Amino acid sequence: MSAHRRAIAGAVFLMSLTGVGMLALPVAMDWHNVQDLESAVRHPPSWTPVMAPGRFLSPRDQSSHKELVWRLAHRPVSWFGHDDLGRSLFYRLVLGFLISLAIGIGSAALAVGIGTSWGAVAAYAGGRTDLILMRIVDVLYGLPYTLVAILLEIALSGPLTVLMGEDSKAAQIVILFLAIGGVSWPTMARVVRGQVLSLRHQPFVEAARALGAGPLHILRRHLLPNLVGTIVVYASLVVPQAILQESFLSFLGIGIQQPLPSLGRLAADGVHAVNTFVSFWWLLVFPCGMLGLTLLALNFIGDGLRDALDPKSSAGLLS
Repeated sequence: MSAHRRAIAGAVFLMSLTGVGMLALPVAMDWHNVQDLESAVRHPPSWTPVMAPGRFLSPRDQSSHKELVWRLAHRPVSWFGHDDLGRSLFYRLVLGFLISLAIGIGSAALAVGIGTSWGAVAAYAGGRTDLILMRIVDVLYGLPYTLVAILLEIALSGPLTVLMGEDSKAAQIVILFLAIGGVSWPTMARVVRGQVLSLRHQPFVEAARALGAGPLHILRRHLLPNLVGTIVVYASLVVPQAILQESFLSFLGIGIQQPLPSLGRLAADGVHAVNTFVSFWWLLVFPCGMLGLTLLALNFIGDGLRDALDPKSSAGLLS
């Protein structure tokens, strides 16, 4: 029951954070790169806004309803302080959290899709096909993850940027989740292969085969539905892993690039702002705290799903 309580608490926390982020997203898109080099450079957290909103409003905006929206959005600008360009850390955290979460979910979906298909085909086909497919997985296991991710990013960067109409910001996000998802699926392939090998000779599969069902029909209608629990649990555990990998790549400077924020990018920027002479602690504490709480909540959800969907678990379903 304690695992279930943690899973529910993690789900409530993550849903609340995502809800707040989605509500603030339109404003965060406008404010995340607004700079004030005169009064807000590395200004500490404050309940009183430091930046003057009128400086960023045109006369036309000041005479319309948009002025009210901007002034309401201006209230939380200084809650988490400002960075070395006077940008609001609050809105950069909002946008960075959503970007990191989107990359994590997209990478997990890609890894689950590739891994499930690869493992299921290898196990059901058997023989030489199984041998070749699983040796490819072994080779991928032996390659350095960071090197493969960097190579994929370099290979996809140019074509995707052109394909997306020179939108480099969107291309960065897509490239990153393709790179992370493209190297995160071998474990899923092995797990699914083992499950399919244990199910392929079950009576219900033999009955479907005797009735003339083809391999694709058996995989789609009889084997994959029995793997839903395994797939869901693995996907819930891949999301925090992908977010951590994105943070690591951004921390190294090969992930999300300025001015677009992510939790890893913000943490990397915060490291340079903490030294023995003057410590701008909020630039490191808030991004790292947000990253840690997000990963903790996702791991709690994954543990709860594992206990709930595991038929051998005595914990039972979530209640």
